[in-house]
Amino acid sequence: MLNSLSGRFLILTTVFVLIAELLIFVPSVARFREDYFLNHLERAQIASLTLLAEDMISPELEAELLENAGVYNVVLRRDEVRQLILSSPIPTPIHKTFDMRDPPAWMLIKDTMMRLGDTEERVIRVIGNPVQDGGLLIEITLPTKPLRAALIEYGINILILSAVISIITASLLFLAVRRFIVKPMRGVVDHMQAYAKAPEDARRIIMPTAGITELREAEDALASMQTQLTGALKQKERLAQLGGAVSKISHDLRNILTSAVLFTDRIESSEDPSVRRLAPKLVNSITRAVNLCESTLAFGRVDEPAPRLERVSLSEIVDDVVAGERLAVGDHDVSFAENIPAGMSVRADGEQLYRVIGNLVRNARQAIIATGKAGEIAISGDEDDDVWTIALTDTGPGLPPKAREHLFEAFQGGTTRGGSGLGLAIAAELVRGHGGRLELERTDETGTRFVINLPKSDLTLSPQIA
Repeated sequence: MLNSLSGRFLILTTVFVLIAELLIFVPSVARFREDYFLNHLERAQIASLTLLAEDMISPELEAELLENAGVYNVVLRRDEVRQLILSSPIPTPIHKTFDMRDPPAWMLIKDTMMRLGDTEERVIRVIGNPVQDGGLLIEITLPTKPLRAALIEYGINILILSAVISIITASLLFLAVRRFIVKPMRGVVDHMQAYAKAPEDARRIIMPTAGITELREAEDALASMQTQLTGALKQKERLAQLGGAVSKISHDLRNILTSAVLFTDRIESSEDPSVRRLAPKLVNSITRAVNLCESTLAFGRVDEPAPRLERVSLSEIVDDVVAGERLAVGDHDVSFAENIPAGMSVRADGEQLYRVIGNLVRNARQAIIATGKAGEIAISGDEDDDVWTIALTDTGPGLPPKAREHLFEAFQGGTTRGGSGLGLAIAAELVRGHGGRLELERTDETGTRFVINLPKSDLTLSPQIA
């Protein structure tokens, strides 16, 4: 209850109203003290009029008049003459004099607070103006004990009234908040929970009905988000089905194309000049198709296991990659340079790191061969206290503009003409699985440089691909 929005609102409202009432309490008590003095001045003046009307009164009547007025003495100044009208013995000397003829507000508040804090029984003098022009000035002496008791009683009544007002006000606000804010918010939360159980069910999308502007905006935003999410989930499901179909087709097509490669070996041995001239192009086309199928199958394996991290020799992996690529170069003038420090090992999955480096080297080799010029591919390794660094540099023509814009995006960032871009996407994903980064450091007409950063710590460097 107290941890709810309405419960906290109830507590805060009660506290704030009490603070406001306390701020009113001080001047209210000061005002009560002023009225107390003025009332006693008026009663003393009325009592003194009795003596003025009858020159002599009995001591008993005088004592009764002073008691009814609540004072010890009454001094009235009329016609510039100061006259003690009524008097009785004063138990203690006069402690202080207060002038009630237009006193400043701060002085009233100060004197009131001092009186509330002073528990001693004292006698004070009060000066004021007579009512109905009954003289020039009237003075009275009175005890402070009844004054302090009256102030305390009045203050307690004020505090009780403030508490009652606070409780009533807070209760009304509590009910209002629950009705106009908490209940609509609870409805939004219920809609969100119901939608979370079956987000693909469009019937569970919230229908904005709130009358409060802010809540209506929240409902509109939630409805828009749920609509987009439901559409995205349906699209994702269709894409997943399509991906499964493509993987199956690619698998079967790869088998068919592999058989076609075997037939092209027979075609290449033909003595027909036209056949011998066209056979290499046919072989290249089929080889590209096989590579595309294999890349599609690799990219579609969502259940590919996480990397098994262990210490592996970087130079051995690079040697295996270069050895295979040298065979693929054939008669083309492409050289390889390896600059891996002796004994350098990295913590990685050897098979996955081989695929990453192999994809990058293959792309570089194909780009250089496509130019018809000589070129070089250099692979180097380095390390510091935090990172292992593997750099692959080639002297090819650089990446085309489309590849730069959609780098590491499947089917978008092909580095060669007709390429699918799956090689870079797979490489980047495998490096991410190691907690590292695959970065394009440079690409221009003089060549391209990729850098692989693998962290030495157990924490990933970054979830982003630079």
